[in-house]
Amino acid sequence: MNNWELAEEESVDWRGRPSNPNKHGGMRAALFVLGLQAFEIMGIAAVGNNLITYVINEMHFPLSKAANIVTNFVGTIFIFALLGGYLSDAFLGSFWTIIIFGFVELSGFILLSVQAHLPQLKPPKCNPLIDQTCEEAKGFKAMIFFMALYLVALGSGCVKPNMIAHGADQFSQSHPKQSKRLSSYFNAAYFAFSMGELIALTLLVWVQTHSGMDVGFGVSAAAMTMGLISLVSGTMYFRNKRPRRSIFTPIAQVVVAAILKRKLVSPSDPRMLHGDHHVANDVVPSSTLPYTPRFRFLDKACIKIQDTNTKESPWRLCTVTQVEQVKTLISLVPIFASTIVFNTILAQLQTFSVQQGSSMNTRLSNSFHIPPASLQAIPYMMLIFLVPLYDSFLVPFARKLTGHNSGIPPLTRIGIGLFLSTFSMVSAAMLEKKRRDSSVLDGRILSIFWITPQFLIFGVSEMFTAVGLIEFFYKQSAKGMESFLMALTYCSYSFGFYFSSVLVSVVNKITSTSVDSKGWLGENDLNKDRLDLFYWLLAVLSLLNFLSYLFWSRWNIKSSRSNNTNVVGDENI
Repeated sequence: MNNWELAEEESVDWRGRPSNPNKHGGMRAALFVLGLQAFEIMGIAAVGNNLITYVINEMHFPLSKAANIVTNFVGTIFIFALLGGYLSDAFLGSFWTIIIFGFVELSGFILLSVQAHLPQLKPPKCNPLIDQTCEEAKGFKAMIFFMALYLVALGSGCVKPNMIAHGADQFSQSHPKQSKRLSSYFNAAYFAFSMGELIALTLLVWVQTHSGMDVGFGVSAAAMTMGLISLVSGTMYFRNKRPRRSIFTPIAQVVVAAILKRKLVSPSDPRMLHGDHHVANDVVPSSTLPYTPRFRFLDKACIKIQDTNTKESPWRLCTVTQVEQVKTLISLVPIFASTIVFNTILAQLQTFSVQQGSSMNTRLSNSFHIPPASLQAIPYMMLIFLVPLYDSFLVPFARKLTGHNSGIPPLTRIGIGLFLSTFSMVSAAMLEKKRRDSSVLDGRILSIFWITPQFLIFGVSEMFTAVGLIEFFYKQSAKGMESFLMALTYCSYSFGFYFSSVLVSVVNKITSTSVDSKGWLGENDLNKDRLDLFYWLLAVLSLLNFLSYLFWSRWNIKSSRSNNTNVVGDENI
């Protein structure tokens, strides 16, 4: 029986029967998941990307507090992704996790729409730009707002990693043609993401601006409903992976066994270590992993010290495969950490850059103004053309040069994106200096089109980094943990947005040099703040982060290659 047939035996159809490769899975099944992804991101992006405007104008929170509310909301979405990934891999499976939490997200959208529609659930109307005494939302009104917001965060967080994993589960990595299609699926997933973002940032933001936030939130609810319908429509075509019960037990067993045997000396010949045998809750029931000499202190978990006829407890003796899975997870940590600053930059494009646009000339004609929140649509207008071209032309060409199924290997792709993100902040800093000087010194208001380069550059960098990270994590060796590993990629967004909140607070505190000064970002007025200096700080952090990534990516490749030349990620940086 080959690996392709074995993979099919491990997956089941909607009735729990072994899936049939001629009926289940493949790109046809993945299209239904891509439909959900486009509609879900359409709904959540319309809320998240214009949320700061709603929080300031309707709920009357000050700028710095409003920015932190947005970044904390987005960060919490991605923290909840860990919960979604765990529940999927251990108990529910990706399909049912999406269904359950999809309805949680839908209820949050509906509650937001109700609050935005009813005046008694909001503070009295007031223009915070003119009247500095506007009443801030407190008590019951604030409770309803945050309840709705975090229902959306819980639902979206648990749905996101499972959308990617469930779509990728429709392909088998052990089948050559399916492996290539898996790489194309990740690009298609980013295309669906870009389409959803583009529609959200243009049509839905326009609806929010001209018909009110209540209608806008209602449209988000409708989009989520369409996404769930798309998923359910593909039920009979899906191949579903069985949940593995506790996905952390084998990891814990390795750690405990290594600690208990910490005083033992690892054998010089790794073939003397305990071989691969199935154990309780084994995450990889159908494959073995070759030994690698990294993190050798964990090898002690494989040393058999009792008589061969006596069975040791799985908490005292583990297999090489178990240990190698833990090594793989540890090796992902520096790659994961390298994307945190990248996502801190993304946080600025969804907060301060939107406020930048609000202070510029948004007039396109006498009767049409560009909503500042729609600025983030700029890169997606380009990406809906660039992503298909990348997959159709650049990937086949790159395959001939690199011999890699993905064309550009995932680690290289991540590095390209991290490098480009630095120039996004350089562009943002130069533009903010020009905008501020024009407004303060010359009394001129720049056109909003000046802000385009920083969004375009980051859009291209995100296409490389985000897709590369998802593909790299999914193709790692910890089978049965795909959804959880996808959740880790989203957790990078979370840490990036949380770090943004901390960085804003720290920068304000350090740069508050007198009683009258509130710091670079504390004046609630961009003409008085020094957002340009904050952007330069982020550009420096981004460059240092890229140099750190070069070191860790090379280490990852070197440590994976030692005794295993076929490890995913075997690539040149």
